[in-house]
Amino acid sequence: MALTALIIDDEPLARQELLYLLESAEGVEVLAQGANGIEAVDLIRAHKPDVVFLDVQMPGLDGFAVLKKLLDKKTELPQVVFATAFDQYAVRAFEVNAVDYLLKPFDRKRVLKTIEKVRARIADRTDPGGEAKLDALLRLVETRTQPARPSTSKVVVRALGRLLLVDQKEICFASIEGGTISVITRGMEGESNCRTLEELMDQLDPEAFWRAHRSFVVNIQHIREVVPWFKSSYQLRMDDPKKTEIPVSRAQTKRLRELFNL
Repeated sequence: MALTALIIDDEPLARQELLYLLESAEGVEVLAQGANGIEAVDLIRAHKPDVVFLDVQMPGLDGFAVLKKLLDKKTELPQVVFATAFDQYAVRAFEVNAVDYLLKPFDRKRVLKTIEKVRARIADRTDPGGEAKLDALLRLVETRTQPARPSTSKVVVRALGRLLLVDQKEICFASIEGGTISVITRGMEGESNCRTLEELMDQLDPEAFWRAHRSFVVNIQHIREVVPWFKSSYQLRMDDPKKTEIPVSRAQTKRLRELFNL
């Protein structure tokens, strides 16, 4: 039988992107979509889906509040997959509590892997809705709402055969290509020892650094110009010597507007 699903996200483009990826997977039926937390509660109670893909950051009733309301009402919960663009603390919390998550912008392979995990949990039936895990997650979030600060302001960068300690404030942006992470400052270019941008982001100040695209992390203080681009998209012109232009993914356009009141 097809896996039934709901998509809850206040960003239309994010919903469209996830709908496309889910529909391209075999055996998944998206029953409905919602744009806010109130719709999420009603849709989950009405449709009783196998899984709900739930955005964390939504105005009013956010993803955590949706689950709390459902738990308070003793509603049987579906499998829950959180979607998040930049909440690093939430990602760590999900991992600890074995609740699945997807990072925006969505990656097809990651979505397919998540679907497999959902099917395995449903087949196992030891904790169908994961209520205990979700309840523990909500308690954890309530007791610690601020992201953990990096333990140091320095980042190790490999350049010219040396391991340099670079102050985070000097970093303009970092990018990944072919498994290699490049770190760019106004005065140098080097490589990070980190294997993924997520790993690098864990070392950086979440107030200053933003995952503008799947392949780019930018220092907000080093954005020189926001450049309108094709089909209501944007690029960021940085203040490094090359004035590098970095694309903003569709899923991050909302965050860009929030940052600069566009």
